[in-house]
Amino acid sequence: MGQVGAAHDLVLGHVRALDAIDEAMRAAIPSLERPADVLDRARSRRIGRNGRIGPYAYTVHGAGCRFVHDDGTEIDVDFSTDGSEVFDLWRLRRYGLSLPKPLEATDEGLRAAVRSLYPLLTEVRPGWWAVRRRSEPRRARSTGEGPTSSSPSARPDGRLG
Repeated sequence: MGQVGAAHDLVLGHVRALDAIDEAMRAAIPSLERPADVLDRARSRRIGRNGRIGPYAYTVHGAGCRFVHDDGTEIDVDFSTDGSEVFDLWRLRRYGLSLPKPLEATDEGLRAAVRSLYPLLTEVRPGWWAVRRRSEPRRARSTGEGPTSSSPSARPDGRLG
C-alpha cells in the first residue's frame, strides 16, 4: 500500500476508533451525553481519572483522555470547549504505531489524508482536527467493537460506509 493509502486508512481507523470508544462509554455510563463529559466526571471524582470502560483502559489528562484498547491500540484525544473530540498529527502517528499491524505515515501523508476527508473532518485550529458534528448519535455509525485499520469510505454526509 502506498504512503497516501496508508495515511488515509490510518486516519479513518482513528475516526472509527473514536466511534467505538463513544459506543463503549455510552454503554458503560448511559447518562453521558458526549464523550467529553468523562472529563467533568473525573474532575468531580464521580469516576476515577484512570479506569476501564468496556475493552478500553482510560487515563484522563489535561484537556482529554488516552484510551488503550485490549489489543494495545492507543487513542489519545483532547476535547474542545464545545465537547468536540480533537486530535493532531502526533496523536494520529501514535495511534498508527500502536495498531496490531503498525501503520506509519509521514506528516505530509497525514495532512493530505485529513484534507481528503473534508467534510468528515474539519480543522478547528492550525494542525488540530475534529470529526464534523452530526445530528445523529455517533454510536449509530459504529460497525465494530474495536479499532480497525480497514479501509472504509467517507460518504458525503460525513458517515463512514
